[in-house]
Amino acid sequence: MLLAEMGRKKEPMEVPQLLIDLTELRQAIDGALENYTRDATGAPQRLVGAMRYSVLAPGKRLRPLLTLLASQAISGNWDAAIPAACAIEFIHVYSLIHDDLPSMDDDDLRRGQPTCHRQYDEATAILAGDSLQMLAIEVLCKAYDCELAAKCCEIVAVSAGRQWLVGGQADDLAAEGRYGQVEIANELRFDYLKSIHRRKTGAIIEASLRLGGVVASASEAQIQHLCEYGQALGLAFQITDDCLDVDGTVEQLGKQTRKDSTHGKLTYPRVLGLEGSRQLVSELIANACQAVSSFGETAAGLVQIARFVEQRRS
Repeated sequence: MLLAEMGRKKEPMEVPQLLIDLTELRQAIDGALENYTRDATGAPQRLVGAMRYSVLAPGKRLRPLLTLLASQAISGNWDAAIPAACAIEFIHVYSLIHDDLPSMDDDDLRRGQPTCHRQYDEATAILAGDSLQMLAIEVLCKAYDCELAAKCCEIVAVSAGRQWLVGGQADDLAAEGRYGQVEIANELRFDYLKSIHRRKTGAIIEASLRLGGVVASASEAQIQHLCEYGQALGLAFQITDDCLDVDGTVEQLGKQTRKDSTHGKLTYPRVLGLEGSRQLVSELIANACQAVSSFGETAAGLVQIARFVEQRRS
């Protein structure tokens, strides 16, 4: 797709009903993201602009919503989890900026607009991603007392590090033959694929829930239920994403489609077929809803998110 075409004004993407239902939470998240990314003394304007360009781009805000809804499931209140929700969104956006780079997934379109390195330049995009990682830690340290901030920072650091998010991306590139080389036997492809996305996609989704639980003073048993929900939801989200890459459109998704199949990337439809992939999503969503059933009505938002992931077309 030509950059000139990407720069044209597009019709707004259809807003899913879920996001309308959660308007209050989304507005709280967006307002906080706006405040946290304002100019800071000494910060170069171009760098701040690139950070805000990516963070404030239209998005579902799935991960910060999960943080707020997890807090609500435990305590009945989500206000105190706003800083944690923003921190996890900063980590997520950093990962998108870096994943889109030419040396990684090489994408030109993200959230319906040119990717950060296309709108600015590659060096600025790298620095914007670096800065968002540090802003996540800064927000957590300033928002919470020392003990709680340390717990939150540990969750973020581990989930986004070499064992999880970054390690999953490395193995994803390896499966394409672009980061070292791996040979995957046919009978092992499904397990290998799950291992990649348990880390690359699932870890940050699980961290979102864990953060909301920790901020709300959840018990270990409650945290475990949230994590079980997050593991099932994260895998379901990635499988759905792979399916939409096959049968979705640019207008629906705000990013290029059929790119994975063109590059010969290992995906769920490639391993299981579209029908098998959709069936697995249904099973995972049922497991996710079961995991939080003990919370009762306070987990209604989490169940709603799960149903959205199962049915999403964008």
